Order: sequence, then structure tokens, then C-alpha cells
Amino acid sequence: MCGIAGCFDPSRRQSSEMLEHSVSRMVQTLYHRGPNDSGMWTDTSAGIAIGMRRLAILDLSPAGKQPMHSESGRYVLAFNGEIYNCEDLRRQLLTQSPELRFRGHSDTEVMLGAFDQWGLVVSLQRFNGMFAFALWDRKEHTLTLARDRFGEKPLYYAIVRDQFLFGSELKAMRAHPEISTEIDTAALALYLERNCVPAPHTIYRGVKKLPPATWLTLRDGRLDGTPQSYWSLREAAERGTQNLFRGTEDEAIESLDALLRDAVKIRMHADVPLGAFLSGGIDSSTVVSLMQVQSGKPIKTFSLGLYEGDYNEASDAARVAKHLGTDHTEFYATSREALEVVPLLPEMYDEPFADSSQIPTFLIARLARQHATVSISGDGGDEIFGGYNRHTWGGALWQKIQPFPLRLRKLGAASLSALSPDAWDLAFRTFGPVLPRNWRQRVPGYKVHKLASVMASADAEEMYDRFATHWSTPGDLLQTSVAAAGEQFGNGNNARLPSPTERMMYRDAVTYLPDDILVKVDRATMAVSLEGRIPLLDHRVAEFAWHLPLSLKIRGREGKWILRQVLYRYVPRQMVERPKFGFGIPLDPWLRGPLRGWAESLLDERRLHGEGFFNPVPIRRAWQEHLAGKRRWEFHLWDVLMFQAWLEHSRLRSSVNDDVETEPLREST
Repeated sequence: MCGIAGCFDPSRRQSSEMLEHSVSRMVQTLYHRGPNDSGMWTDTSAGIAIGMRRLAILDLSPAGKQPMHSESGRYVLAFNGEIYNCEDLRRQLLTQSPELRFRGHSDTEVMLGAFDQWGLVVSLQRFNGMFAFALWDRKEHTLTLARDRFGEKPLYYAIVRDQFLFGSELKAMRAHPEISTEIDTAALALYLERNCVPAPHTIYRGVKKLPPATWLTLRDGRLDGTPQSYWSLREAAERGTQNLFRGTEDEAIESLDALLRDAVKIRMHADVPLGAFLSGGIDSSTVVSLMQVQSGKPIKTFSLGLYEGDYNEASDAARVAKHLGTDHTEFYATSREALEVVPLLPEMYDEPFADSSQIPTFLIARLARQHATVSISGDGGDEIFGGYNRHTWGGALWQKIQPFPLRLRKLGAASLSALSPDAWDLAFRTFGPVLPRNWRQRVPGYKVHKLASVMASADAEEMYDRFATHWSTPGDLLQTSVAAAGEQFGNGNNARLPSPTERMMYRDAVTYLPDDILVKVDRATMAVSLEGRIPLLDHRVAEFAWHLPLSLKIRGREGKWILRQVLYRYVPRQMVERPKFGFGIPLDPWLRGPLRGWAESLLDERRLHGEGFFNPVPIRRAWQEHLAGKRRWEFHLWDVLMFQAWLEHSRLRSSVNDDVETEPLREST
């Protein structure tokens, strides 16, 4: 696991010293991603410099050092991530070319051998892993960037004054002296809709994210077209639903069990201590079960508890850990300890990011890092197997409300909204003991109001947008006029799939998963130099899941049905059956209590007006309604607060001398 950065200046107007100094500054901002080593390679005659910070996971010896040259001498590679099937690829390469020699046992060396033998695209299609890399071809004088299929590892790029810059995080891009940090108000509008800035956008005008499952080549200093796809979830989903699995349910369960075992097994290979996040839910319990059954000793598991009862998952995790016999560590965080994370978030995420589960994710990553260097998680199960509430009842809801005229549905929505979220919360608490289990929710009032908003949808696609949207009209919040923010996201967003439920699952997998979930996991783990691995996002698992009939994923009101059947082979059903909860925090009472002063300062009317981004009127109205308990606005307000905190941090950072020490390990040609 590493952080990478570089500069390609084909005009060669910079001296070797200038080029190295600029890239050294960029790389050193990524120290947290790779505290074990650093490296730099330059070719002044070509105007290229590539640097990296290394977190050593495989081959801790100098043979794993980057940037690394291929045996042929043609390629130079800086790589962030892991290739989990590298041993299989190594055997294939040696079979085809017995004369090939490997100096060590790192996956970086295998990747270079693959590029030499198979070329770029075939190699990308054969890699099973998470990665973002920069590959310099010394023969063709081309620079190629590429990113893994789901977007687990980040990669940013920009063209500035005929220079091409790239880096693992925005802070590396910002460290270059010529980068512009002008805020893109269109990206800000998208952020207010989705609580994150979706790829290919960033908060800075002119800086882009490379989309998942793509590669981009520069030839003679010019982009060789737009990013090219080497794998498509859209094609996998459409192909799968057109060629459904024909076996029995038992055969499907057995096939998934075997596939998941292998996905987990190849992610357990490391030369450093390894563990797993365990919440006690379906996804993490499945992953931990398959780890423990393939381990000769108790695996290390970690869980986080909060003293607020509705947000505490540690007791569920402890029961699963005891049953499986893991070496379990749990940490109960006080509200003070959780709130101490808030000031760290702007630096950690580099751009506005408002998924409030970023706080517990960081806390559990910090806990795990005290005992391990690699931790495996259960992320991705909801998107792949249909686990969100909008999957389990969204499609059924649309089928029920679609026959009613839109005008009548809007009246029904108004009726549901007539009661405040607090009143709905009280009603659910009162009648909770007699309600069905899947009706018991952590924030029922908020979700009833969300249900009311989706009832007014004109079609199933609009219903999904309403489910996924925070501020539905973000332009109303901005002082600057912007185009409508509701653009289509993802790589081929309009997949031809049979049902609204499958279309929602697909859209979550190409938008919410890479832009929110995977950003959250990467930044939280890398902030403490912990490598996170996600076996449920093995592309073989995703492709198999799309071949399964929807009835094997969602049955009645129960999501992830087939994943549950695999888990029940290892853990008793009653131990993991519970209403679905997100990895949340009590944001509502915190904003009315310990965070109120902080929030009030950031939402001050004069401050909002003077900064020039937000219209204070709708924001102040939402803040006052939230404080008065008239409506739950905590998630909307968190969007604004995270932008405000990021903006404040950015201005403080730019007002001081932010020179960084540079100590590149040079290798020049």
C-alpha cells in the first residue's frame, strides 16, 4: 500500500532539480499512506518524475522498493494497492517465459512482468485487486494511469500549464506550486445533493478523479482521448440478468460459499499482522467466518461501541467473535472521544465529505492499527447483494404506488410529513415492541419523511434519486447560479436491467459505493497507515451475484438472502438476525448539544454571506427548525458543516508557510 504522485512535463522547461523538488513536495504530503519508505525516479530528458511513499505489506525487503523497473527495462511503475492473485499470475508468467527472473516476491514485480508479457489492457483484465498506478513506458514515452474495477484506491490528475500532475490524494495535488485551488461551484452543488463529490469531479476546478475500471494514457504530453474502460459493471449486470443461474438454491449457496472462501483467502496473504473489522452484521460476520475457517490460529477482530444504546454494535460483534473463537478487541468510545475526530476530518478527506459514519470508521481503523497493519472489512455486500432498505422495499413500494395518480400520491406524502420526525420517533418507540422486526429503525422519523418525499416521484428513477439525495434543490443554497446538479453518475448509469430494484442496486454500485463508501474506508484507514481489504468486491463475486435471480438476493422484505444462507453455515441465525443499522453516530443530539457551539459558528449568517458560497436563508431556517425539534435536518446540515469546516481548514492552511521537508531516494536517468 502506497501513496504515489508525479509530474510529466513534456516541454522539459523545468530543470531536474525543479522537477524533483515539486514531486518531492507532493509525495511527502502522503507520508501517512506509506511511512516505511520513499522513492523517486526521474528522467529529465523526457520531463517525467514519479515518486511514492511505501507501506510495506508484501516483500518487506529492498526488492519491493518502488518506483520499480521491469526486467526488460521498458517500464517504470509506481503502484498503490495489492494484486491478490499475484502468485497465480507469477506461475502463468514463468510457464510462458521460463527465462523470466524475479528479484523478490512483491506484486509490483509481477505487474511489471505482466506488462512486459501481455501488454496493458490484458494485464488489467487479469489483475484481481485494488490498485491505482502510474506506468511510464520508456520505449513509447507514454504515461498511463489506471484504477481498479470498483475504485477502492484513489487517483487524481490535472493539466497545469502543459504539465500533467497526478497523485493519490488532493493534498498531493495541492502541494504543487502551480495547481489552482479555485472551488468548482458545480461540484459543490453535486456535493450538496450526494454528501460527497462524485467522480470525475473534485471540489477544485480543473482537477479530476480517474473513474473506476479505467485507464488513461498521455502520449507526447497529450491525453490520448478520454479514460478507457477495461471492465464494465454495466456489461456484467446486463449479461448476468440475461443469463441467469440455472442451478438449485443449494447449488447457488455452495457456489457462492466457495467463491467467497477464495476471495477471502487471497486477501489474507500478507507479511505483516492482519485482522478484520467486525460489527456483528451479515457482511462482516460472513467475512470473518470465512477468514477463521481458513486460519490455523484465532484471527484478530476489532469492533467499536458507542455508549448511546441505539448506536452500539459491539455487543453483537462480541457474540459472533466468541462463537467463532477470534482474538477479539473492542473499544467503547465516549461522545468526547468521537467528537475529537471532527477537527481531523477536513485534512483527512481533502475535500468536503459528509458521510457522518466517517467518524466511527476512523475510530475502528485507529483501534485496528494498534494490533495490525492490514484489516479486512465487509463493505460492498449491500450494493452487490441488495441490502439497503431502498432495495428491499423500494421496488415493491413503487409497484404499489405507481397505479395511483401523482396528485394523490403527493397528498399522501403531505399527510406523512404533517407529523414532525420527533413525533414519528415517539410513535415508533411507543409501539416498537409490537412492530415487525424490519419496521424497527434507528431514525424512523427521518425515514418516514424520506418515504414521503419519494412518494411524489414521477417514475422509479426519480424515486431512486429522491432516496439518494440530501438537498434536492442545491442551487437554492448557493449564491452563485449553477446548472441543475442532478446529472447522471457512474460508468454507464442507465443499465438495461429487468426491475427497478436491480436498477437501484446497480446505481448504488457505480455511484454511492465508489464515491462515498470506498472514499470513507480508504481515507480513514490510510490516515492511520492501515491497509483495508474488501473481499466482497472481488469482481468474480460481483459478476456471479448478477447471474443470480433477484429472488436469491431479496426475498420478501429481507435483503442479502443468499449471503445470509452462507453465513448460517458458520454462525447461528439468531445470533446475527437484527434490523439493519448503518455504522452511525447520534448526530441529531450532538448537533443540539456538544456540537452546537461549533455548528453555530460555522453557520453564522454574516459568515455564510461573506464567504460568498451559501445563501444563509434556507440554511439558517433548517438550523432553527432542527434546534426546535420541528424537523430532522441533521444530515443536510452536516453537508453544509463539513464544507464550512473544510473551507476554514483550507484557508488556515494557505495562510501559513506549508513547505514540507523532502528527502527523496533518487534514481535518475
